[in-house]
Amino acid sequence: MIKENYNTGISSEVYTIKSKIRLIDIFNSIIDKKAEVILDLLNKLSFKKTIKKEDNIIIIGTYFTGIGIGKILSLNEFKNITIIDIYPHLEEFIDSNIGGDLKRNIKFSSNLDLIPTGDIIIDTTGLGGITEEQSSKFNPKLFIIEDPIAEDNDKSLNEKNNIYSRLESVNSENKYILKTLGLNTKTSGTMTLTIDVLRQTMDNILKKEGVLYCACEMRFFEEIIFKENNIKKFLNISNSPAIKVSTISIFECDREIENILDKIHSKIISEYM
Repeated sequence: MIKENYNTGISSEVYTIKSKIRLIDIFNSIIDKKAEVILDLLNKLSFKKTIKKEDNIIIIGTYFTGIGIGKILSLNEFKNITIIDIYPHLEEFIDSNIGGDLKRNIKFSSNLDLIPTGDIIIDTTGLGGITEEQSSKFNPKLFIIEDPIAEDNDKSLNEKNNIYSRLESVNSENKYILKTLGLNTKTSGTMTLTIDVLRQTMDNILKKEGVLYCACEMRFFEEIIFKENNIKKFLNISNSPAIKVSTISIFECDREIENILDKIHSKIISEYM
C-alpha cells in the first residue's frame, strides 16, 4: 500500500506524490541518532557510578544536537539539565517538536559563566564555538564534545577544526567525542546531513523510470533562524512534506528517504582509544 498522498498533476496521466515524511521528521531522525549514543554512554557511566543522574548537566549549544540531547536525557530521569546558548531566542526550541517530546523541565541560559559549574559538560558548538581558553576552565566529571567534521574529506575544514585542542584543554578524567557520519558529507551538522538526505533522495528518485522531476521543501534555514530570528516561521516550514515528485508511476518516496537516513550513524569515541 502506498503511504504517500498523491493526486494528478498537469494532466490525468501525471501524478504528484508528496512524502508523508516531513522535514521535521528528517531533523529528528538525525538528532535522535546523536542523542541516543550520548544517552547510552551516560547510562553506562551512571551504572558504574562514574556519574549520577542528579549531576548538574550543562549542554553548550541548542541547534540542533543540544536540544535533542537535553530532551532525551530529561526523558530518562536525568534531573538537572541546562542548555547554554548565546542566542536567547533559541530557547523557543525547548517547547517545540524539534528533538522530540519534553517530559521534564530543561533550564536555558545565555550566561557562559555557568558552564564551568557543570559536573557533566557536553559541547556541541563545533566550528567557531567554544575556544581552547574557555575549555581550560572546565573541570567536569565527564566531558563530551561533538566533532563537526564528518568524513575528513575537506582539508580546509580539517585545519579549522579545533575540537582536539579544546578536548586537551579540559581538565577531566572522562573525555569523549561524538562522531556522526555515513553520507560522505563534509560536516556532521544536522542541517548539513538533512540537505544531503534530500539531495541524495532526489538523485535516486530521478533515476526511476517515469519520473519527470522532483523537488524538496528546503529553504536556507540558518538565515530564518539566525538572521530573522523567526523560530515560528522555521517550525511552520519544517512541517512541510520533505519531497514532492512529478511522475507517471506511483511509488513510495518515503522509502527512498528512509534508505538514505539509514546510512547515517553516530558513535562515541573515547579520547583514550
